[in-house]
Amino acid sequence: MKNSLLLKALRGEYVERVPVWMMRQAGRYLPEYIKLRKQYSFFERCQTPELACEITLQPVDIIGVDAAIIFSDILVVAQAMGMEVEMIENKGPLLPNPIKNIQDVEKLNTDIEENLSYVFQALSLTKKELYGRVPLIGFAGSPWTLLCYMVQGKGSKTFDEAKGFCFTQPTLAHALLQKITDSTIQYLKLQAKSGADVVQIFDSWGGLLSPQDFEIFSLYYIRQIVSALKDVCPTIVYSKGAWFALEGISKTGAACVGLDWCISANYARSQVGNETTLQGNFDPVRLLSPIPEIRKGVREMINTFGNERYIANLGHGIIPNIPVDHAKAFVEAVKEFSSAKNLNFV
Repeated sequence: MKNSLLLKALRGEYVERVPVWMMRQAGRYLPEYIKLRKQYSFFERCQTPELACEITLQPVDIIGVDAAIIFSDILVVAQAMGMEVEMIENKGPLLPNPIKNIQDVEKLNTDIEENLSYVFQALSLTKKELYGRVPLIGFAGSPWTLLCYMVQGKGSKTFDEAKGFCFTQPTLAHALLQKITDSTIQYLKLQAKSGADVVQIFDSWGGLLSPQDFEIFSLYYIRQIVSALKDVCPTIVYSKGAWFALEGISKTGAACVGLDWCISANYARSQVGNETTLQGNFDPVRLLSPIPEIRKGVREMINTFGNERYIANLGHGIIPNIPVDHAKAFVEAVKEFSSAKNLNFV
């Protein structure tokens, strides 16, 4: 592979500079993607391998990131399990028939290979089109995060209904979480088989749980996924807002722990130790700053994290109104300030 910086960083090997990519880099801020969005619906983009491949490659070609992440969505797993999922442009997901009872859970399908064949085709095609330029990342939502949408039926800042479901019907909640977990393990293994070099688990709503409930409803299932993939490919676990769980996440065996922008590098390193790679954690809204300020922020981030066992990224997905040249400035600044000769640049 021509650029294996990401994989080396995940293995804890020497890198001449820090690798960099951005969550949600394939999509909404790029004019080239917006053109496709005007022509095709969201799920047409996801379910057409050629389109998904094209979108996945755009940030590699335009922004110069060190990894490609397949264009898809965490809710394709819920779809494949038999739930109806609508994606409303600029409003987010809608699941019109959310999970309410044992009958709803029992009828969910866990053999999802055929229903998600378009993802595997997109991965295979993208792997071919990359020609070994950079690694390819696959991904899935955490079981807890998928439960949030499958029970709530839509996005929420608090997911009270989903949490209430877990607290009032814990046996049923765990049955649902286990079904999602089994499906996700199958899904990620097939992603690796189709060309993904590494996979990331997005636990987007882990921070809504208390430390005790995080262990019960989220980490217990993430641990199963990481364990099942340990001999298949490296795993990155990103749990937004779960600052209290960094040590527990690192002990799952994940190669890397993703960080949001509310966690300091020193605190994160004290929790995960020196044998786990860290990823993050530039505030995506800071990409709206003038380019000199972006460069200054990147320099500070690199000096704090260092260039060993670290992958530069945003602390969450890039937002739609980021100018492309600002995204480029972020990536270029990481490359400049993290090279061995410029580390500790002041």
